[in-house]
Formats: sequence, structure tokens, C-alpha cells
Amino acid sequence: MRAAHVLNDLLAFLWEMLALGVLAWWGWQVVDPVWLRLVTAAAVPGAAATLWGLFAAPKARFRVPLAGVLAVKALVFGAAALALAGLGHGTWAGVFGLVAVVNTAFVTVFRRSAAYGR
Repeated sequence: MRAAHVLNDLLAFLWEMLALGVLAWWGWQVVDPVWLRLVTAAAVPGAAATLWGLFAAPKARFRVPLAGVLAVKALVFGAAALALAGLGHGTWAGVFGLVAVVNTAFVTVFRRSAAYGR
């Protein structure tokens, strides 16, 4: 069971990084002048990473109830899935969203069971 926990945490981290990459890609594609592309491609994932670090990370700056953590994750992963769809990759958006939901559910269960010593 420990190996499954580690693999799921690794997938969670990779999916979080992928979400930031997709948001940067979307930010680059959504506007025209190069200077604004640079700003948007940096600001959108930067805002998502900041929000995640403040409220959803395992060592988040602010402790919020589980519902708040899940809301932040839904916002970031949902934005990335919508960005993929907006870039014309609807199938990949669906796959991304599905993996994010399943992985988040497993991470939540693993962490809650570890917190309660199960």
C-alpha cells in the first residue's frame, strides 16, 4: 500500500506541474503582442501556483477546511482543463480532468487515512 501512496503522490505532483504548464501555454496563445504573451504566460500559472501554495499544498501557508483545499484544486485543475479545451484539445481536456479528479480523490483518502492512523 505504501508504494501506491508514493506513486499517487508522484502523479499528483506531475499533474500539478502539468496544470501550470497548460496554463502558461494557454496564456501564451490567448493574446497577440509578444510582451503581453510573456506577461500572461507568466501571470496565469503564477497566480494558480500562489493560490495553491497558500491554500492547497501539503504545507500550505493557511490551513483551510478540506472543502477549501478541494475548491482550490478544482479551480486550478478545472482552469487547466478548460484551457486545454480552449486550445482545441477537448479529448485531452477530458482526460486531464478525469485523471485530476481520480488522483485528487486518492490523495485525499490516503492523507486522511494516514492522519487518522489507518
